[in-house]
Amino acid sequence: MLAPTEEYKNKVITGLSEDEATSRLRNEGYNELPKPKKRTFLVLTTEVVSEPMFLLLIVGGIIYMILGDLQEALMLLGFVFLIIGITVYQERKTERTLEALKELSSPKALVIREEQQKHIPGREVVRGDLVLLSEGERIPADGVVVSSLNLSTDESLLTGESLPVRKSVWESEEPLVMDRPGGSDSPFVYSGTLVVQGQALARVLATGPRTEMGRIGKALQKVETAKTPLQKQTRKLVRLFAVIGICLCILVVVVYGINRGNWLEGFLVGITLAMAIMPNEFPVVLTIFLALGAWRISQQRVLTRRVPAVETLGAATVLCVDKTGTLTMNRMSVKQLFANKQFYEVAAARDAENLPAQFHRLLEYGVLACPPDPFDPMEKAIRELGKCREEEFGYRHGQLELVNEYPLSRKLLAMSLAWKVPASGGYVIAAKGAPEAVAELCRFSPAQSEELLGQVARLAARDLRILAVAEAHYMEDSLPADQRAFNFEFLGLLGLADPVRPTVPASLQECYRAGIRVIMITGDYPGTAQSIARQIGLVPNNEVITGPELDRMEDAELEKRIRTVNIFARVVPEQKLRLVMALKANGEIVAMTGDGVNDAPALKAAHIGIAMGERGTDVAREAAALVLLDDDFSSIVRAIKMGRRIFDNLKKGMVYILAIHVPIAGMSILPVIFGWPLMLLPVHIAFLHLIIDPACSVVFEAEAEEAGVMQRPPRSPREPLFSRRTLGISLGQGISVLVLLALIFPMALYLGEGEGEARALAFTTLIVANLALIFTNRSWSQTVFKTFRLPNTALWWVVGGALVVLPLVLYLPLLRELFRFSTLNLLDLALCLVAGLVSTGWFEFLKYIRNRPAVTPRRAAGRTIETVLCEVPKLPEKERS
Repeated sequence: MLAPTEEYKNKVITGLSEDEATSRLRNEGYNELPKPKKRTFLVLTTEVVSEPMFLLLIVGGIIYMILGDLQEALMLLGFVFLIIGITVYQERKTERTLEALKELSSPKALVIREEQQKHIPGREVVRGDLVLLSEGERIPADGVVVSSLNLSTDESLLTGESLPVRKSVWESEEPLVMDRPGGSDSPFVYSGTLVVQGQALARVLATGPRTEMGRIGKALQKVETAKTPLQKQTRKLVRLFAVIGICLCILVVVVYGINRGNWLEGFLVGITLAMAIMPNEFPVVLTIFLALGAWRISQQRVLTRRVPAVETLGAATVLCVDKTGTLTMNRMSVKQLFANKQFYEVAAARDAENLPAQFHRLLEYGVLACPPDPFDPMEKAIRELGKCREEEFGYRHGQLELVNEYPLSRKLLAMSLAWKVPASGGYVIAAKGAPEAVAELCRFSPAQSEELLGQVARLAARDLRILAVAEAHYMEDSLPADQRAFNFEFLGLLGLADPVRPTVPASLQECYRAGIRVIMITGDYPGTAQSIARQIGLVPNNEVITGPELDRMEDAELEKRIRTVNIFARVVPEQKLRLVMALKANGEIVAMTGDGVNDAPALKAAHIGIAMGERGTDVAREAAALVLLDDDFSSIVRAIKMGRRIFDNLKKGMVYILAIHVPIAGMSILPVIFGWPLMLLPVHIAFLHLIIDPACSVVFEAEAEEAGVMQRPPRSPREPLFSRRTLGISLGQGISVLVLLALIFPMALYLGEGEGEARALAFTTLIVANLALIFTNRSWSQTVFKTFRLPNTALWWVVGGALVVLPLVLYLPLLRELFRFSTLNLLDLALCLVAGLVSTGWFEFLKYIRNRPAVTPRRAAGRTIETVLCEVPKLPEKERS
């Protein structure tokens, strides 16, 4: 604490000496926030490789290399290096983009040292420095105002309050204690906030991590980023398949060795089974989907800082929205005029072109009450509205000279500008300010004041910021010292508001249709928050919880109340974090938007932190998982839609992988159990992987979203990657293919066909069934015939490649010998084609039945769908019709 001693007063004049400044800089450090450690290429690579999905790939590649299967080993390790390259490139691109977005890194500062004004980098400002503040400049450190001329600052980065706040001069003899930001007439200014009006001299009280911004940064460091559901499920899948694979391989080797007495062949059969059962595509699919998903989302002007958040987007159940700059433009505009006892609604700035005559003087003198080049957002809004009448007002402004400004004060919340008229030698004075202050300037009677307050209340009910305007004329040679000396005439009222972003209402309704709850969290007043909620169509609920009420709540009560309350007002940073934690405690998947320093802890704690790229601070962008490059709220909805598409396609790819591995593993085990010749050899499985690998990763990733993807609720946060339904679909598809293979292969042997022909029949059937699985899993709501119309270039490359190579394998002698096949005739090929298509036909039949409007749950077909746990989502009515 500091007291205004004689030494303090001397410092106001002289400032610090260079020696004092150097000493404090050395002892207290630079005026900057601790920077996050920059991730090098090696660090990024280590982070990528340490993921379980990559570990499985690497271990699998090493195992195949030890076992001598160089082709499979190189394929797996090639995927590792390819995906590492994609991911690291994406991360580095993200870091470079964030560097380009920095705005608050080190603002310049004008300080007084040894009675001299000096420009220095903001990071070199020290405690005790005297800093000169002017319009448009960012304040470099926390401090106290010791001299001021009409100073107002924008503290929305810290408080969420969109309107500027007035600043007063510290005049108390009490010990100096720094207050929290927010509220008018405070003598304290804060690092990173913006001077929107006036000038001041401030003494620095805190720098770097000791500032209000630094305090929030410290809270941010304590918040841990939660693991996504996909990351947790991936680890479980890795462990599960590792255990299953090892157990089955050991079992097959033992059974083969005991039954046939050939342990070497048994060991080779075990190797084949390991290749068949190891789902090395899982990590490939998981990583490629997320990496390409991040790239696709970037096309929607959304930058992905943490790739796992791409998957989590589709599961978001709650979207916490900061009002200022997110729902609103963070820019004031004139919405209502009152003059001559009449109101006029302003829909847009161009409305001034048709402004009725009775409002002309109000607008003209409202413009004259603003400086020629204002920085204050309200003054900008008034001048913007007056632009349409520039020709009419132009002769006044072009011939007038601004000669004096009467600033507002704590005693009179009004300001006046005095303009000299060269032609007459007189003065025109325009005043604006709080209605009661302007009424005082106009010397209103109690009755007039009462009437004015009624009009003000009518505008205030619409949550508008209200300014009154008055005019005066003065013909004396010298101007008076006090603006009260003029004979003002009252002209009317201006109602201003921070307008809602045009895209917000439609985007909000799309969120509701998608089952996503939207909560407004703001530092603004409850009335303002409710007004914005009405404008954007926030779910009707008049209940508002304020910051002070939050402080009095226990966590258990908050977790209960937050289930129904959608508006939180007058909230401070710590409370935003607490709200996010309460939602998470209720099992919600939380997405949080924000742009200010005050949002950073909550952005980091949320499952999906979404920062604004244009208006946002570095601290917010560093804490967030996603960054909106264009600050467009609708981009969030498009990103959520993309997230749902990515997860849907990811599940389709996973279903396909598991489905195709069932017949591959089954036909590796059944010959051992029943004493048949081996159907699948390592070369066959390697060939299958040439189809499986690109199909499960590239083909399914490129699929368009399902119809009605944003007309259904979010998936349950607790839903596993392989839910009952998904597992039922996958195993059902795989078992149906396995059953047909288990019939065709031994039947061919039983009918006297050779081992080569039986193997060729079964393998060709497996290839056709494999392609059929790809087609049927493209959509779980539309039949395969409808999906033919959907574009997917990668699909046709994979299918075309398989159909070109398969005949070569069957009829080219060298390859036929390598695969141990015999030649198939046309009847054999027809049998393979029919069997392969029939193996997946039941799933197409379910989709067809499900989409028939006449089907009821009591009918047998409907009951079958329910009992096999393969219920397919209904299409919207317009799609089904």
